[in-house]
Amino acid sequence: MNDPYVTSITQLKRIATILKLPPEVVERLSVHDKFLEVHFPVTMDNGTVRMFLGYRAQHSNARGPYKGGIRFSPFVNPSEIRALSMWMTWKCSIADIPFGGGKGGVVVDTKQCSSWELERISRAYIRAIHTIVGPDKDVPAPDMYTTPEMMGWMADEYAKIVGKYTPAMITAKPIEKGGIEGRTEATGLGGFYVLQNLAERERLDPKQTTIAVQGIGNVGYYVARYAREAGYRVVAIADSKHVIKNDQGIDIDAAIEFKKVHGSLEGMPGAAIISNEELFTLPVDILVPAATENVITSENAERIKAKYVLEMANGPTTDEADAILEKKGITVIPDVLANSGGVTVSYFEWYQNMHDEHWTKEKTFSELKKKIDTAFDAAYLYKKNNSVSFRMAAYAVGVSKVVKAMG
Repeated sequence: MNDPYVTSITQLKRIATILKLPPEVVERLSVHDKFLEVHFPVTMDNGTVRMFLGYRAQHSNARGPYKGGIRFSPFVNPSEIRALSMWMTWKCSIADIPFGGGKGGVVVDTKQCSSWELERISRAYIRAIHTIVGPDKDVPAPDMYTTPEMMGWMADEYAKIVGKYTPAMITAKPIEKGGIEGRTEATGLGGFYVLQNLAERERLDPKQTTIAVQGIGNVGYYVARYAREAGYRVVAIADSKHVIKNDQGIDIDAAIEFKKVHGSLEGMPGAAIISNEELFTLPVDILVPAATENVITSENAERIKAKYVLEMANGPTTDEADAILEKKGITVIPDVLANSGGVTVSYFEWYQNMHDEHWTKEKTFSELKKKIDTAFDAAYLYKKNNSVSFRMAAYAVGVSKVVKAMG
């Protein structure tokens, strides 16, 4: 099994060689400022009290408060949380927003919990970590299996603890609680802006460009939808159970509506069912892993036929697979750039809360595009001038700014 934290350290050491970083700097960046493990009780609907395990990792605040999502999953573990918090440090730096990397999680299967239980777990978790979070310390956000509603519960609970409502302590809240317009679309839209930059630089004609999207949750959905609206042909999409394929292109909204009605993508008119393994080997131009980490591995990388991989999930490619893809000449647009739209708009929300402002969705999207375009240009230019992979170019841009901020 691939260890994500080991992968993150391997990546750091590779970029340290490129940037010629001193050993003491590499050692400093290889460890976290703080890693908190908490155990907290929650009363379940049947009256029993159950103990839950949670984490919060804080990697580096050299460039500003820690920033990172909270995931609720039965598979949450220290290695994953440490790796994701480190990647968030680079992601914030690449996006040029004044945050460092953080990440949190609770070991829980949300599908086995009622809404009332999820609220109690959310509130208990924020009580357990409240001393290390806050607008100037660490600003959480949602991640896998957490929602804006949960962020609202956490903001309410934090308010009870500190004695006043502090909207800037958490982001991706509901609008009525200080959230920002456009946050729902932000990560996927940011990925689409990256795609548009790639198409312009690589002279890709959208009408002649095919895309396969693995993971059609919020992020994958918006990437696919915006891409289709721009003329790209999305020929395959996958949810957690099924993969559907149509070489003529899939109507994304129709597919999502079909799933809502029938509970599955299976049986979608005009679309064939294929396996998840087949999706990764389709002869498409762009493969978009938009679900979980470690889905592109040494076992399937050799069979990937896409020309480009747009990483919308966090850590979808193992280090061994990354080397294989690079050797095959496949360009990987790394997660720290491709999916940075979410944290960028979270920064905008934090900024609004701190300055008592409210932006329109149009302004949010306009400012997001500026940030994405600038970040893409910096990474693309570094790649071109230094003959390194896109991943290493993006990391070089991000890590060098963190090192500079460390002094």
